[in-house]
Amino acid sequence: MTIRIRVSTEADLTNLVERLNEANRGIYEFKPLSEDFVRSRIQEGRFKVLIAEESGGFLGTVTYNDGYWGEEIRWLAVPEGDDRRAMENLLVQEAEKNVKRGAVFTPVDAGSPKTNEWAERGYKAEGGLYHMVARLEGVEPLPKAPQGVVVRSLRPDEEKAFVESVNAGFGSERVRVGAIQNWKNESPPFDEKWIHIAELDKIISVVVSIPDVDYNRLFSGKRGYLGPASTLLEHRNKNLATILPQRAMNFLFENGMDSVALYTSEQNVPTSILLPKLGFKVGHHWRFMRKRLPPRTDTTDIANAK
Repeated sequence: MTIRIRVSTEADLTNLVERLNEANRGIYEFKPLSEDFVRSRIQEGRFKVLIAEESGGFLGTVTYNDGYWGEEIRWLAVPEGDDRRAMENLLVQEAEKNVKRGAVFTPVDAGSPKTNEWAERGYKAEGGLYHMVARLEGVEPLPKAPQGVVVRSLRPDEEKAFVESVNAGFGSERVRVGAIQNWKNESPPFDEKWIHIAELDKIISVVVSIPDVDYNRLFSGKRGYLGPASTLLEHRNKNLATILPQRAMNFLFENGMDSVALYTSEQNVPTSILLPKLGFKVGHHWRFMRKRLPPRTDTTDIANAK
């Protein structure tokens, strides 16, 4: 039997999205993927979607994602059958060939038996991700800002300064110029008023609030979302990580939201301590299964696998 593994094309998109949605149905807060979403992520250059086939027949798919949390393997989808594990292993091995910086991870539901399957592939539990949720029941008073710090919404002419501040706070590229327009397109009625900043000669802290459009549409909700959020290193421990999220939560409540959600790393201990004080509880927990690989310096193409 000859199995071909190749990069997906535009012609695969409809079938690919259908297969992915079938495989993921039933997961936590399942939100069906759209062709436009998958296409846009591929065009951004962050996703590489691989397809395994035999004589034109679909055997499975996997996606390599160079994302916010690092290099990631996601959307591993192989139909049930006697060869499922072998096909998944083959796809994972091909996805690993795209890893550039020496480590790759995949998120697995905490407590899932799939943890053992990834462990057999050489992955080890290392960190994780929390989906945190909170109810919004009114406007809460804001703590006092440090002397000289102005807390306000972003102005339309400040996107470059916003991007520079967020990326400096993360220590890596988290957003790019154009992100605000994308949020406007994807999450109406979002605009610059939904971005909350602290300013001291320059933007020193940021929290973005966004209507959680997909969740609200699929689950008849009124939920907002917080993120990205960052504070410049030299301005941390000044209460800004409390002031701006509370301002954002007040803003969401005033704009008709009754709940709010965000994601935070399991390893971000200060944030994990702060969030319960703002009313957040864990909605879901993923463990990161991580594997160390030799750094790659070439761009070897995906080849046919036998």
